[in-house]
Amino acid sequence: MADFDVIVIGGGPGGYVCAIRAAQLGLKVACVEKRATLGGTCLNEGCIPSKALLHSSHLYEEARLHFASHGIGVSGLTLDLAQMMARKDEVIASNTKGIDFLFRKHKIKRVVGTARLTAQPGHVVVTTETGEQTLSATSLVLATGSEPTELPGVTVDEERILSSTGALALKRVPQSLVVIGAGVIGLELGSVWRRLGAEVTVVEYLDHILPPLDGEVRQTMQKLLTGQGLTFRLGQAVTAAERTESGVRLTLTPAGGGEPEILEAEAVLVAVGRRPFTQGLGLEEAGVALTPRGFVAVDEHFQTNIEGVFAIGDVIGGMMLAHKAEEEGVALAEMLAGESSDIDHNTIPAVVYTSPEAASVGKTEEGLKARGIAYKVGKFPFMANGRAKANGDTDGFVKILADATTDRVLGCHIVGPQAGDLIMEVVAAMVFGASAEDIARTCHAHPQLGEAIKEAALAVHKRAVHS
Repeated sequence: MADFDVIVIGGGPGGYVCAIRAAQLGLKVACVEKRATLGGTCLNEGCIPSKALLHSSHLYEEARLHFASHGIGVSGLTLDLAQMMARKDEVIASNTKGIDFLFRKHKIKRVVGTARLTAQPGHVVVTTETGEQTLSATSLVLATGSEPTELPGVTVDEERILSSTGALALKRVPQSLVVIGAGVIGLELGSVWRRLGAEVTVVEYLDHILPPLDGEVRQTMQKLLTGQGLTFRLGQAVTAAERTESGVRLTLTPAGGGEPEILEAEAVLVAVGRRPFTQGLGLEEAGVALTPRGFVAVDEHFQTNIEGVFAIGDVIGGMMLAHKAEEEGVALAEMLAGESSDIDHNTIPAVVYTSPEAASVGKTEEGLKARGIAYKVGKFPFMANGRAKANGDTDGFVKILADATTDRVLGCHIVGPQAGDLIMEVVAAMVFGASAEDIARTCHAHPQLGEAIKEAALAVHKRAVHS
């Protein structure tokens, strides 16, 4: 008899959600996590702490620059970075303790240690502080997530050359910060430190920021972030980094060829993406196959090539997002319990939590053109939205893409206030196969930002009322 029905390796969003759902369905579950706290990168050193700092830094900038326009006088404003970091740590602790409670509630066996598969089916060896133990289960789930990608020639030391982890724990605001990589992580953390006083330069190998978002979103976001003080150096490769007495000296080489140049800063953040965490898992010994890019290969049921071994989340690739991992964890748990479950990966939203936010779901215009799909566009600016004007937050737009023949919504792209919340209306609509007309004929409360969604849907048929 196996010790458990399911052993989940990894306690991040995919792993802990999979464990909880499996336990809810009556399965006997264990979760092996090497950290002392659950929640994975997301809760401990990723999504949650970065959003805490984004919110705190946004409030600081609002008080410094914008409160006066609301008739609120502020004098003697100061930055207490230590308190800001302490609040961030409290937010992390509250969330991770919450998951501990849920594990106890659902009687999930938690093991602190590292696990590796063996050649013996259904067995894992767990290394803990006190030694090794072997556990067995009918099903093993790999949910080990991802880690920051290394950049050749740039060695992270978490002092001056930082990963996202180090950038969330700086003891003081650097005078200057170079961010290598213009993706979500780089722009969010770059925004934090720019708001707090650092001169931030973003270096990107591509000729645009925020791949693979819609082109109009990328252009608008670059313009708005530039207006906020971020400097962009696009089409540049960082080929070397050297620590100096005062900071870091970077060598930049044009992506298209040309003479290198030197860029110096007090600190550097390396944010060039993430790679699957597969080291030390015993995948080779167990015979688990990987894709050419190093992700764990799975079928549509998250099954690897080895019977009884499954994988979810960042470690299998696709959209490397916490909520995508959670959905996969739920779906897999339900499958393991004998239920039917499915995920529509085409309706998974993506959000950039800068100010303004950018949110996206479904197809981009570039993607539709590449596939030869005829479509219509409905676009509405927040400048014409009454609530956005009242809030003094009018940058951006809502853009809805609909099939030219059926009117079915194919995608939505938002730049603007609370874009990450607003996108969910369109996500739900797409899940149920709604048309732009369906959204347009849904009554939206007034005055609210969501009216911009309705107007964009009306604009698909050139019927927008307020623009």
